[in-house]
Formats: sequence, C-alpha cells, structure tokens
Amino acid sequence: MFDVGFAELFLLALIGLLVLGPERLPGVARTVGGFVRKARMSWVSLRNTIESELAEADLASPIKQTKEELQQIGKELSEAANYNPEANHSITEEPDPALAKPTEEFPPTEADSDKPENV
Repeated sequence: MFDVGFAELFLLALIGLLVLGPERLPGVARTVGGFVRKARMSWVSLRNTIESELAEADLASPIKQTKEELQQIGKELSEAANYNPEANHSITEEPDPALAKPTEEFPPTEADSDKPENV
C-alpha cells in the first residue's frame, strides 16, 4: 500500500525508541497498530460495499432496459389509430356473400329429373 520495506520500518522503530523511550514505545506501537487495523477494515468494508452496489447495478440494468422497452411498446399501441382497449379482441369479420351457401333450395331442372336420385 505505502510500499514500506524492512529498512524503513527499522528506521521508524529506531527513531520511535529514541523519541518515546523504551517504556512508552510498546503502547504507542499497539495504538498505531489498532488504527492501521481499523483503517484496513474500513477500506475492505467500503470496497465490498462498492463491489456489491456495482453488481446490483449490473443485474438491474437489463430489467430497467426491458421495462423501458415495454413502456415504449405500450405507448406505441396506445397511439395506434385502431387500438381500443375496451373492445373485444376476437375477430368479427362479415362473411363474404359470394362464398356463402345459398339458403333456399332450387327445384330440380329438367335435366336433373331424368336421374333416379331426384325422383
């Protein structure tokens, strides 16, 4: 993190021993170690929180995109001229009169009267 090697640590310990003395140096080292531990734990916690938020954002973006697409489709449908949400959506076309079967029976013609089926 700070790229402190063994030589730098030895120099800091020697300066601390000269400035603080042998009685207070272990207590100060314990206190500094506690602060370093708390700072490291806070950093790890912050990093984990950021990573989890980014993971949530990655999961939420396709859902948000799909929601926006569905809203756009709904908007396009509501703007369509022939869209009526209250109407029954079944097909109600009129049958073609040319294709419809005749409703009345026609009497057999003279050519048909010779056949034994129509007698």
